[in-house]
Amino acid sequence: MLYKRILLKLSGEALLGERSYGVDPKRILAYSKEIKEIVNSGIELAIVIGGGNIFRGISGASNGIDRVQADYMGMLATVINGLALQSSLEELKVQTRFQTAIKIEAVAEPYIKRKAVRHLEKKRVVIFGAGTGNPFFTTDSAAVLRAIEINADAILKGTRVDGIYNIDPEKNKNAVRFKELSYDEAINKKLKVMDSTAFTLSQENKLPIIVFNMNKAGNLKKIVEGYEVGTIVS
Repeated sequence: MLYKRILLKLSGEALLGERSYGVDPKRILAYSKEIKEIVNSGIELAIVIGGGNIFRGISGASNGIDRVQADYMGMLATVINGLALQSSLEELKVQTRFQTAIKIEAVAEPYIKRKAVRHLEKKRVVIFGAGTGNPFFTTDSAAVLRAIEINADAILKGTRVDGIYNIDPEKNKNAVRFKELSYDEAINKKLKVMDSTAFTLSQENKLPIIVFNMNKAGNLKKIVEGYEVGTIVS
């Protein structure tokens, strides 16, 4: 395997499946099966999940909700998604632990780096919820931060498209996909796949990011086996 420990970033929108809102049980089960396969191969896996399928903080703020309150609402949406993913994985007999950046002790452990690393060493999938626990930071930034803290070898960002494009491929059929990019190129081109804070933090810590289509069966396994899939930023 190319990597020993990875952080998988899933967008909330990826969980929509065929729905317009919420979590599609078929989609989350498909993801869980993909995750189980690589965990069974010996990969140590942590996951950060977004909440855009339920609530997006910046959108709430644009509709009159206080930005700080809106961001906390978005964090709670990631907790809902994290619980759904945890339940799906455990139905497949995958051992998991769910840690959150804001205390919700009835449903999750508080985030503690040493505990998270220990869980990974015991081959448990660790799901991180509630972003960084701070408003004004995206779950992309949270994913990079957690990846650095747990010494992950790479971030794999699973989306609905097969990499990073110069323009939105879902809106324009003439979009061109990049095979690879430097951090500076990703920042200077203002590519929207991750925010600039996430790219900068990755650059400072030499953490590669691979953006790929999570909805295509087998892609996750191909990446950890060393095949070229999606777009790599390094």
